[in-house]
Amino acid sequence: MQNKTLKSCLFIFIAFLLVLGSFGMGAVTGYLVPKDLFGGLLGTSATPTPEPCTPVVVTEEGECPACICNFEGSSPKELETLFEPFWEVWGLVHQNYVDQPLDTTAMMRGAIKGMLESLGDKHTSYMDPEEYKQANESLEGEYEGIGAWVDITGDFVEVVSPMKGSPAEAAGLRPKDRVIGINGEDMTGIPGDLVLQRILGPAGEAVVLTIQRGEEVFDVSITRAKIVVPTVDYEMLEDNVAYVALYTFNEFSTPQLRNALDELLAQNPKGLILDLRDNGGGYLVTAIEVASEFIAEGVVMYEEYGDGTRDSYEAKAGGRATEIPLVVLVNEGTASASEIVAGAIQDRGRGTLVGVVTYGKGTVQNWIPLSNEQGGVRITIARWLTPNGNQISEIGLTPEHIVEYTEEDFEAEIDPQLDKAVELILEGAE
Repeated sequence: MQNKTLKSCLFIFIAFLLVLGSFGMGAVTGYLVPKDLFGGLLGTSATPTPEPCTPVVVTEEGECPACICNFEGSSPKELETLFEPFWEVWGLVHQNYVDQPLDTTAMMRGAIKGMLESLGDKHTSYMDPEEYKQANESLEGEYEGIGAWVDITGDFVEVVSPMKGSPAEAAGLRPKDRVIGINGEDMTGIPGDLVLQRILGPAGEAVVLTIQRGEEVFDVSITRAKIVVPTVDYEMLEDNVAYVALYTFNEFSTPQLRNALDELLAQNPKGLILDLRDNGGGYLVTAIEVASEFIAEGVVMYEEYGDGTRDSYEAKAGGRATEIPLVVLVNEGTASASEIVAGAIQDRGRGTLVGVVTYGKGTVQNWIPLSNEQGGVRITIARWLTPNGNQISEIGLTPEHIVEYTEEDFEAEIDPQLDKAVELILEGAE
């Protein structure tokens, strides 16, 4: 009877944790690695908090009372039957496994990871408390590491883009680079979140990454540093063309962008270049605010849910640069929230895209903290669509003007993409 009671209590406790987690308000979308170093992917979703389900109180003799929810019409008894194989394995391991005592916390977290992996969605995952803490640090300003937006959801950690002025950029890391080894250790089969933990580390310490770039494999040593996440750079170029580079979508992006636009537009430029290259994403709410600085009205994006319903996000009134000629620079490191902005500008005919096809991150994730500081989960809750209803997942955005930026260009300190953008602005001003 005691074992049955324990089993019932554990079952109900886990169900209760899942309920609490499911109803917590998400915080990020995308890479919102990092909030996301992970792309994580990332913005506060405006998705409404689900209505609480009707609780069922279990009070059978010998079981602990608890409140659980009636998922998909399943009764508590049906749920108990569903989980019988799980508890059978749980008991068998406790009774028979060679190494005792068992780490039940690790087993619980492993069960959650397995449950989410069964969905077959690389962007839905579990983070333990330390991983969740790290994921929520980088968009908030500072952390210690190599300074790169990365995607941890595939078979290998993949660079989305290096941050400007970071050790990763200085080391020559590029979008789509795969980290297949760390300090001589093969990372094949190692979960991306664990690989990321090994990449991060104290400032001043070096880490050797084995990088796969296409068919090429090589080692690169990178000295970690205290990373201050860049936000906005701006200047007036020659020929009176305004230039703004936006590096991420965090809480500082909108006010800094507005300040930059105020200063630049006061000089009456012929046009404006918005540089979203190597912008790995950020907060969804920030993406809508940024897009609204360039789009006077209308839909910026749609969120499409599993049942086919859609929520629309409209441009906010009062944008500073809704009339000025506009060119947007994009590349393979333009991902998530930055693709939302670029896609809205392209679809609404507000500006022209120059560069190469973007990363292709077109799903929306809620990052939900679990109770009692047990980490968090990232759950795909929707796909986002451009104003014309186009999906970009695994596809990306195709610029009107395809212009490559090669290694030779970098070494020669020339920027053909920026040059093309300036050319288009000046042509329009004639």
